[in-house]
Amino acid sequence: MRIHHDSSRVASMTSGWRLKGAMTLGLLLILCTSIPWSWAEEVGVTDKTIRVGAYMPLEGDNNLNALALKRGIEAALASQLVQGRRVEYAVINDFYDPAKSVEATNKLIDQGIFLMLGGYGSAAMKAVLPVLADKKIPAVGFYTGAAFAGPGDVLNFRARYATEVESAINAALAAGVKPGEVCAYAQNDAYGMSGINGLRMALAKLPGTESIVAKLQQILDTPGDNPERNNIGPVGVYQWDTMNARNGYVSLKQWEAASGHRCRLVMISAVYTPAANFVAYARYKGETWIFSTLSILGSNQMKDLLQEQGITNKVITTQIVPPLDSTLPVVVEARKALGNQLSYVSLEGYIVGKLFVVIASAIDGPLTRENFLKAARRQPYDIGGVKVDFTAGNQGSNFVLLTHLKDGDFVPVRPGDLESLFKP
Repeated sequence: MRIHHDSSRVASMTSGWRLKGAMTLGLLLILCTSIPWSWAEEVGVTDKTIRVGAYMPLEGDNNLNALALKRGIEAALASQLVQGRRVEYAVINDFYDPAKSVEATNKLIDQGIFLMLGGYGSAAMKAVLPVLADKKIPAVGFYTGAAFAGPGDVLNFRARYATEVESAINAALAAGVKPGEVCAYAQNDAYGMSGINGLRMALAKLPGTESIVAKLQQILDTPGDNPERNNIGPVGVYQWDTMNARNGYVSLKQWEAASGHRCRLVMISAVYTPAANFVAYARYKGETWIFSTLSILGSNQMKDLLQEQGITNKVITTQIVPPLDSTLPVVVEARKALGNQLSYVSLEGYIVGKLFVVIASAIDGPLTRENFLKAARRQPYDIGGVKVDFTAGNQGSNFVLLTHLKDGDFVPVRPGDLESLFKP
């Protein structure tokens, strides 16, 4: 009888365990169904938030553009939900110092981020990309046109600096400037040389420019961090983080004397204060050169620096976003969100922020970096009238708008403007 009693007890206990196991399994299935993908999500993603980050020079000479970029991205992310989650944007000041950019990036990684959105500067990006690649963290919409393709996963929104330079040069050539009359002033680093490469690419497509193109190639091929690139061709350079405009100016004057050509268009691939100093120095020396700058100089900061030197015209600037008075939906939306703080830089930030939200919302499956990249590359996207396409590579847009400084403001170039500007 005792044995019969123990067997019943064991059977009863086994039945209970089976019931509890079935209930546990059922509960797990219910949880997995009610919280889709929660078990597979990435670092930086919770059931309520997606955290993205950036380094930017929030203090110093470049802080006005950095703050405008940050303001635009934040405006685009405000009140946006991705799969029911709000987007948190963490920005750390790097003081425009690549070493501090790496420190800031490591700090953001330690805090947990899904990806980097809108980092600032070419030198900083070059230093940071290996760190991001090691952690498999995508870099999206960085504020540089140096066209980095890696290491790691890079999605560039803005047009290449070379594309900007080529657009401005082609417009000048169409207005009557000869290839030998195009010169350049550049920062003596990867950023500055990306502009020189744009000049080389533009001139290489034209007949009779072989000797000039060879000089430009020699300048580009000169090795080192700060090599001697002056007095070789139609280019003057200055060292990063210096203000000396004289050496670059002398290099251009020597080119004029040696080549028999005068510089009519001087393409500038520099940062704010050195660029403004060079324009002012050339004007002080009595030069009638027309200057062309890249989009990172097409801001209120550059305009103010030039005005301080009494310069209110004869400067062409490329932009990589539509005109601020455009009727495109994304520009109208940005004007409403940013008000009197709308600028070409804050508009770029707004578009980059919207781009992230649109791609992240198009993810099929869990919110992972891999799925984000798949969604980015799966199809072109229309960001309120701005076309962005990563299906053929990591360059999302090649849009370039020409503006020029007229009575102290950068305004879009209209038909006939450049012909008048270059009139002898």
